[in-house]
Amino acid sequence: MWLAMVKEELGDDLQINWRSFALEQVNSTEGDDWKAWEQGSDYTSRGLWALRGGIAARAQGTEAHNTYMEKILDIKHVEREDIRSRESVIAVADAAGLNMSDFTAVLDDPTSLREIGEDHESAVAIGVFGTPTFVFENGTSAFLKMFTPPEDEAMGAFNDFMGIASGRKYFGELKRPQPPWPRDARD
Repeated sequence: MWLAMVKEELGDDLQINWRSFALEQVNSTEGDDWKAWEQGSDYTSRGLWALRGGIAARAQGTEAHNTYMEKILDIKHVEREDIRSRESVIAVADAAGLNMSDFTAVLDDPTSLREIGEDHESAVAIGVFGTPTFVFENGTSAFLKMFTPPEDEAMGAFNDFMGIASGRKYFGELKRPQPPWPRDARD
């Protein structure tokens, strides 16, 4: 939601290139040869339908993809609704105003699973281990765990993050001890 606020402020000056990253692959105990995106239709996934929806939305262009991502992240992280099914992903795409015929054609195409695998393997190759990870034009990257700041602080938080994460290669990790964080983080 934070990036949606920043994108609204910056418009075309902020380009977001969303890519798939299968957290269930990273968290799997099945061994190195097991790939979530290679499982059969009887496999119950925690996140592949949402990622396939991202691929299907991306096929309709950047604006459609950004709208889909904003809606699905809101439904999952703000509304706390279950988005693990094909039906829930279709409902999100419909609410985002996507062309549903084109969306479902790509959603159900098995090549969407291969694209998820390609995105995931590319991310792992550059060290991605979780989401969200930001990869910058200069080759640096940063994982960020945060709460959504108040709307009037969104741009300031973004500028602070960009200053540390994209321009300062020598910052390796910044972490608040837990507890007390996240106590009072939302106040």
